[in-house]
Amino acid sequence: MTTEMPRVVHVDDAPPNRKRGGDLRAMLTPTAVGATSGFMGVAIVEPGERIGEHYHPYSEEFVYVISGELEVDLDGKTQPLRPEQGLMIPIGMRHRFRNTGPGQARMVFHLGPLAPRPELGHVDTEEQSTAESGPPEPAGAAS
Repeated sequence: MTTEMPRVVHVDDAPPNRKRGGDLRAMLTPTAVGATSGFMGVAIVEPGERIGEHYHPYSEEFVYVISGELEVDLDGKTQPLRPEQGLMIPIGMRHRFRNTGPGQARMVFHLGPLAPRPELGHVDTEEQSTAESGPPEPAGAAS
């Protein structure tokens, strides 16, 4: 049993990651808080932005929409995602998100279990444009 108090992480403490589009903030990660079963973060997607198609070969992804209007493509089939809706994306399912509304969209994501190594946790299936690219993500911090 641990005697150390768990760390509280604010969204502003997590570095922005624009590698796949949108602004992904991996907050509760193995590096940040010592997580061992998965990690959690927030996706901030401006109007017209998207998070490029990818899949996770080792992890299920759970998403919960806080605000905004999103569409998700799941293996090529599109469906809307609205505030107070959640979705579980199975291991290996290709997915991408688009903000289709007039305002910012925010979505919480959690992935688990962790991949054997961080670089194995995410497989991109489409290229991102230079405008959507950003600094590399921290180890174990993808959505």
